[in-house]
Amino acid sequence: MLPIALDAVGGDRAPDEVIAGARAAVELGVPVMLVGPEHVVSETGLPFVVATEIIGMGDDGAQGVRRKKDSSLVRAAEAVRDGKASAMVSAGNTGATMASALLRMGRIRGVSRPAIAAPLPVPGETPTVLLDAGANAECQPEWLVQFAQMGTVFSRQRFGVVKPRVGLLSIGEEASKGSSFVKEVHHLLEGAPGVHFIGNVEGHDVATDAADVVVTDGFSGNVVLKTLEGGLEVILGVIRAGLASTPETRSAAEVLAPVLEPLFDYMEPETTGGAILLGVEGVCIIAHGRSSARAVTNAISLAKEMVSGDIVGGLRAAIAAPA
Repeated sequence: MLPIALDAVGGDRAPDEVIAGARAAVELGVPVMLVGPEHVVSETGLPFVVATEIIGMGDDGAQGVRRKKDSSLVRAAEAVRDGKASAMVSAGNTGATMASALLRMGRIRGVSRPAIAAPLPVPGETPTVLLDAGANAECQPEWLVQFAQMGTVFSRQRFGVVKPRVGLLSIGEEASKGSSFVKEVHHLLEGAPGVHFIGNVEGHDVATDAADVVVTDGFSGNVVLKTLEGGLEVILGVIRAGLASTPETRSAAEVLAPVLEPLFDYMEPETTGGAILLGVEGVCIIAHGRSSARAVTNAISLAKEMVSGDIVGGLRAAIAAPA
């Protein structure tokens, strides 16, 4: 396959952790092409594309893409558009990553707005796919129908769910609950093609097996995602600190470690590697801004999986399906 275009200077821990993650992915057999300033990428021993500009984490995403046309993000998206790379991955500015993918790759025909699909860990079950997780703070009801269709395709391909159950995030299970926006979306989803709609779900359902796909607007979705990430970080930190606090708990930790460590690893955001931007004409993986080398490697592996499974083709078919 064509190499994965990796933004070498995106993220809080770039470029060292990003380059280390790229090397680990190459060792696993995934071709990678670094994109960034020459002094960063030229001595890595990996294929590269030189980009003279960087869109910072604090920059406005859309403006950064328009003003910095030789940035690493823009060049990575163009590599996918021009058939030089099979996908793009970045742990950098989320808004700029989305804008570069949208403006350079373009939208899938018929897609109103791309959406970020984030897998949420569910112990003992397949992850719940949450979208939109931050691409569109304000949405039209019809967009959420497309989010449901695209999330269904992603859940089926990424996690092997044969008939993904789609829930609509609201403040109550009853169809009468929620804002006028949510009620209109509920009505539209009841007859949406290619969507197995099971009704409303609440915030406490997203980390359970209540639904395989949960759709909402990007503002609410991002709040849910960040709240879960923060809560998990606190809980895991407290447990680890408690187990290391006294000689007795450290002894108990030795016994519990074989059970707890796989669970801790599963719950870590770095395990998933990142979220995928659904609805653009190419694979775009958005990794966490604090991504370590391990997270970058996982994000690259996810990109490879999505390319190999032709996720874009599946999304085209779902959006084009007749009502």
